[in-house]
Amino acid sequence: QVQLVESGGGLVQAGGSLRLTCVASGSTSMAAVIGWYRQAPGKQRELVATISRDGRTNVADSVKGRFTISGDNSNTGVYLQMNTVRAEDTAVYYCNYNVLGRQYWGQGTLVTVSS
Repeated sequence: QVQLVESGGGLVQAGGSLRLTCVASGSTSMAAVIGWYRQAPGKQRELVATISRDGRTNVADSVKGRFTISGDNSNTGVYLQMNTVRAEDTAVYYCNYNVLGRQYWGQGTLVTVSS
């Protein structure tokens, strides 16, 4: 089992910045792909960005150029730097830990962007 703890969510004004942190513990793996998904009210959960141990990233078009994902060398921490946020970025952000198809989810952290 892998446990994920997210932090960093909150209220931010449009155009501002926020940094999300996710820390994994338990049966972590260097083969894991870690990332962030989000779910806005009334919408399906969607990919924001993921990163693998070798640094390869997959970033949604809607946040490219504004959000940056990074990880640590132990593959147990992932960070999402959110810049120039918009009202449409308002959502619950979930940390995801994918080990060869087996997925673990954090409890989610709410990001609210005020206009």
